[in-house]
Amino acid sequence: QERIVLAADIQSMFLQVKVPAEDADALRFLWWEDADFRKPPEEYQMVSHIFGAKDSPSCANYCLKRTAADNKKNFSEEAVKSVQEDFYVDDLLKAVETPSKAISLAHELMALLEKGGFRLTKWTSNSREVLASIPEDKRAQPTVNLDLDELPIERALGVLWNIEKDAFQFEVFKPDKPGTKRGILSAISSLYDPMGFVCPVVLEAKKIMQRLWKLQLGWDDPVPE
Repeated sequence: QERIVLAADIQSMFLQVKVPAEDADALRFLWWEDADFRKPPEEYQMVSHIFGAKDSPSCANYCLKRTAADNKKNFSEEAVKSVQEDFYVDDLLKAVETPSKAISLAHELMALLEKGGFRLTKWTSNSREVLASIPEDKRAQPTVNLDLDELPIERALGVLWNIEKDAFQFEVFKPDKPGTKRGILSAISSLYDPMGFVCPVVLEAKKIMQRLWKLQLGWDDPVPE
Protein backbone atom coordinates (compact mmCIF):
# COMPACT_ATOMS: atom_id res chain seq x y z
CA GLN A 1 0.00 0.00 0.00
CA GLU A 2 1.31 3.44 -0.95
CA ARG A 3 2.31 5.56 2.00
CA ILE A 4 1.28 9.21 2.28
CA VAL A 5 4.35 11.37 2.84
CA LEU A 6 4.34 14.70 4.68
CA ALA A 7 7.17 17.22 4.65
CA ALA A 8 7.30 20.67 6.20
CA ASP A 9 9.70 23.26 7.55
CA ILE A 10 9.67 25.40 10.71
CA GLN A 11 9.88 29.05 9.70
CA SER A 12 12.96 30.82 11.16
CA MET A 13 13.21 28.18 13.88
CA PHE A 14 16.25 29.58 15.72
CA LEU A 15 14.82 33.09 15.95
CA GLN A 16 11.75 31.77 17.79
CA VAL A 17 13.93 30.59 20.70
CA LYS A 18 15.02 33.23 23.21
CA VAL A 19 18.48 33.35 24.75
CA PRO A 20 18.53 33.49 28.59
CA ALA A 21 19.49 36.98 29.76
CA GLU A 22 22.56 35.66 31.59
CA ASP A 23 23.89 34.16 28.32
CA ALA A 24 23.07 37.04 25.95
CA ASP A 25 26.48 38.68 26.48
CA ALA A 26 27.97 35.87 24.38
CA LEU A 27 25.99 37.22 21.40
CA ARG A 28 27.13 40.85 21.56
CA PHE A 29 28.18 42.56 18.33
CA LEU A 30 29.25 45.99 17.07
CA TRP A 31 27.22 47.93 14.51
CA TRP A 32 28.23 50.91 12.42
CA GLU A 33 25.21 52.89 11.24
CA ASP A 34 25.28 53.47 7.45
CA ALA A 35 28.59 51.55 7.35
CA ASP A 36 30.40 54.74 8.39
CA PHE A 37 33.47 53.32 10.12
CA ARG A 38 34.70 56.81 11.05
CA LYS A 39 32.06 56.96 13.77
CA PRO A 40 32.27 54.91 16.97
CA PRO A 41 30.17 51.72 16.69
CA GLU A 42 27.02 50.99 18.64
CA GLU A 43 26.88 47.85 20.76
CA TYR A 44 24.02 45.37 20.49
CA GLN A 45 23.23 41.86 21.64
CA MET A 46 20.93 39.22 20.21
CA VAL A 47 17.99 38.10 22.32
CA SER A 48 17.23 35.06 20.12
CA HIS A 49 19.43 32.24 18.89
CA ILE A 50 21.16 32.91 15.59
CA PHE A 51 22.13 30.99 12.47
CA GLY A 52 25.79 30.01 12.63
CA ALA A 53 26.08 29.59 16.40
CA LYS A 54 27.07 26.02 17.28
CA ASP A 55 24.55 25.76 20.12
CA SER A 56 21.53 27.04 18.16
CA PRO A 57 20.40 23.65 16.75
CA SER A 58 20.53 21.85 20.10
CA CYS A 59 18.81 24.69 21.98
CA ALA A 60 16.08 24.97 19.35
CA ASN A 61 15.54 21.21 19.28
CA TYR A 62 15.24 21.13 23.06
CA CYS A 63 12.51 23.79 22.89
CA LEU A 64 10.77 21.91 20.07
CA LYS A 65 10.62 18.68 22.06
CA ARG A 66 9.72 20.56 25.25
CA THR A 67 6.75 22.07 23.41
CA ALA A 68 5.51 18.54 22.65
CA ALA A 69 6.11 17.36 26.23
CA ASP A 70 4.36 20.36 27.81
CA ASN A 71 1.26 19.97 25.63
CA LYS A 72 0.99 16.18 25.29
CA LYS A 73 -2.26 16.03 27.27
CA ASN A 74 -4.04 18.12 24.62
CA PHE A 75 -2.82 16.32 21.49
CA SER A 76 -2.67 12.79 20.16
CA GLU A 77 0.19 10.44 20.95
CA GLU A 78 0.99 10.30 17.22
CA ALA A 79 1.44 14.08 16.99
CA VAL A 80 3.66 14.23 20.09
CA LYS A 81 5.75 11.30 18.84
CA SER A 82 6.14 12.96 15.44
CA VAL A 83 7.62 16.08 17.04
CA GLN A 84 9.99 13.99 19.13
CA GLU A 85 11.17 11.59 16.40
CA ASP A 86 10.44 12.90 12.88
CA PHE A 87 12.26 16.24 12.78
CA TYR A 88 15.79 16.84 11.52
CA VAL A 89 16.50 20.25 13.10
CA ASP A 90 13.68 22.27 11.44
CA ASP A 91 12.62 19.76 8.77
CA LEU A 92 9.69 17.37 9.21
CA LEU A 93 9.55 14.16 7.17
CA LYS A 94 6.77 11.71 8.03
CA ALA A 95 4.88 8.86 6.32
CA VAL A 96 1.40 7.61 7.30
CA GLU A 97 -1.10 5.10 5.93
CA THR A 98 -3.98 7.21 4.55
CA PRO A 99 -4.73 10.74 3.30
CA SER A 100 -7.27 11.30 6.08
CA LYS A 101 -4.68 10.42 8.72
CA ALA A 102 -2.14 12.68 7.03
CA ILE A 103 -4.58 15.61 6.96
CA SER A 104 -5.47 15.17 10.62
CA LEU A 105 -1.82 14.87 11.65
CA ALA A 106 -0.71 17.89 9.63
CA HIS A 107 -3.28 20.19 11.18
CA GLU A 108 -2.62 18.81 14.64
CA LEU A 109 1.13 19.38 14.25
CA MET A 110 0.56 22.97 13.18
CA ALA A 111 -1.62 23.60 16.24
CA LEU A 112 0.79 21.83 18.61
CA LEU A 113 3.88 23.72 17.47
CA GLU A 114 2.04 27.04 17.58
CA LYS A 115 1.92 26.48 21.35
CA GLY A 116 5.69 26.96 21.38
CA GLY A 117 5.75 29.81 18.89
CA PHE A 118 6.87 27.59 16.00
CA ARG A 119 5.17 27.99 12.61
CA LEU A 120 5.14 24.98 10.28
CA THR A 121 5.29 26.06 6.62
CA LYS A 122 6.47 24.86 3.18
CA TRP A 123 4.21 21.82 3.36
CA THR A 124 4.54 19.23 0.61
CA SER A 125 3.03 15.80 0.13
CA ASN A 126 2.69 13.09 -2.51
CA SER A 127 -1.10 13.35 -2.02
CA ARG A 128 -3.07 16.12 -3.77
CA GLU A 129 -5.88 15.62 -1.29
CA VAL A 130 -3.52 16.35 1.61
CA LEU A 131 -1.99 19.40 -0.07
CA ALA A 132 -5.43 20.82 -0.83
CA SER A 133 -6.24 20.75 2.90
CA ILE A 134 -3.23 22.92 3.78
CA PRO A 135 -3.71 26.71 3.68
CA GLU A 136 -2.10 28.08 0.51
CA ASP A 137 0.27 30.39 2.40
CA LYS A 138 1.71 27.39 4.25
CA ARG A 139 2.40 25.23 1.19
CA ALA A 140 5.80 24.96 -0.45
CA GLN A 141 6.32 27.43 -3.25
CA PRO A 142 5.72 27.65 -6.08
CA THR A 143 2.00 27.04 -5.57
CA VAL A 144 0.66 24.60 -8.15
CA ASN A 145 -2.79 23.95 -9.59
CA LEU A 146 -3.66 20.75 -7.73
CA ASP A 147 -6.07 19.66 -10.48
CA LEU A 148 -3.86 20.22 -13.51
CA ASP A 149 -0.19 20.70 -12.72
CA GLU A 150 2.44 18.15 -11.90
CA LEU A 151 3.52 18.34 -8.30
CA PRO A 152 6.93 20.02 -7.86
CA ILE A 153 10.27 18.52 -6.96
CA GLU A 154 11.34 19.47 -3.44
CA ARG A 155 14.52 18.84 -1.51
CA ALA A 156 14.24 16.45 1.44
CA LEU A 157 17.35 16.93 3.58
CA GLY A 158 19.40 17.79 0.50
CA VAL A 159 18.15 14.91 -1.66
CA LEU A 160 15.68 15.65 -4.48
CA TRP A 161 12.20 14.27 -3.78
CA ASN A 162 9.94 13.98 -6.82
CA ILE A 163 6.57 14.40 -5.15
CA GLU A 164 4.55 13.36 -8.23
CA LYS A 165 6.38 10.01 -8.47
CA ASP A 166 7.11 9.83 -4.73
CA ALA A 167 10.72 8.92 -5.54
CA PHE A 168 14.14 10.20 -4.53
CA GLN A 169 16.30 11.65 -7.28
CA PHE A 170 19.81 13.01 -7.72
CA GLU A 171 20.78 15.87 -9.99
CA VAL A 172 24.35 15.43 -11.18
CA PHE A 173 26.41 17.91 -13.20
CA LYS A 174 29.70 17.17 -14.92
CA PRO A 175 32.17 18.54 -12.37
CA ASP A 176 34.37 21.40 -13.56
CA LYS A 177 37.31 20.27 -11.47
CA PRO A 178 41.00 19.71 -12.26
CA GLY A 179 42.24 16.15 -12.79
CA THR A 180 44.02 16.04 -9.44
CA LYS A 181 43.47 14.32 -6.13
CA ARG A 182 42.01 17.57 -4.76
CA GLY A 183 39.65 17.97 -7.74
CA ILE A 184 38.44 14.37 -7.66
CA LEU A 185 37.74 14.51 -3.91
CA SER A 186 35.81 17.76 -4.39
CA ALA A 187 33.69 16.12 -7.11
CA ILE A 188 32.95 13.10 -4.92
CA SER A 189 31.98 15.29 -1.97
CA SER A 190 29.61 17.41 -4.07
CA LEU A 191 27.07 14.55 -4.24
CA TYR A 192 25.04 14.59 -1.03
CA ASP A 193 23.77 11.09 -0.30
CA PRO A 194 23.07 10.75 3.45
CA MET A 195 21.10 7.51 3.06
CA GLY A 196 23.56 5.78 0.74
CA PHE A 197 21.21 5.31 -2.22
CA VAL A 198 23.95 5.78 -4.81
CA CYS A 199 26.83 4.22 -2.90
CA PRO A 200 27.42 1.57 -5.63
CA VAL A 201 28.03 4.37 -8.15
CA VAL A 202 30.12 6.62 -5.91
CA LEU A 203 32.22 3.66 -4.79
CA GLU A 204 33.93 3.54 -8.20
CA ALA A 205 35.16 7.12 -7.70
CA LYS A 206 36.25 6.36 -4.14
CA LYS A 207 38.29 3.40 -5.43
CA ILE A 208 40.13 5.84 -7.70
CA MET A 209 40.87 8.02 -4.65
CA GLN A 210 42.20 4.96 -2.83
CA ARG A 211 44.59 4.22 -5.70
CA LEU A 212 45.80 7.85 -5.71
CA TRP A 213 46.71 7.59 -2.03
CA LYS A 214 48.66 4.40 -2.72
CA LEU A 215 50.56 6.23 -5.48
CA GLN A 216 51.46 8.88 -2.88
CA LEU A 217 50.48 11.75 -5.18
CA GLY A 218 50.31 15.31 -3.91
CA TRP A 219 46.99 17.11 -3.75
CA ASP A 220 47.63 19.05 -6.96
CA ASP A 221 49.76 16.55 -8.91
CA PRO A 222 48.37 15.46 -12.31
CA VAL A 223 46.61 12.10 -12.14
CA PRO A 224 48.13 9.40 -14.38
CA GLU A 225 45.94 8.12 -17.21
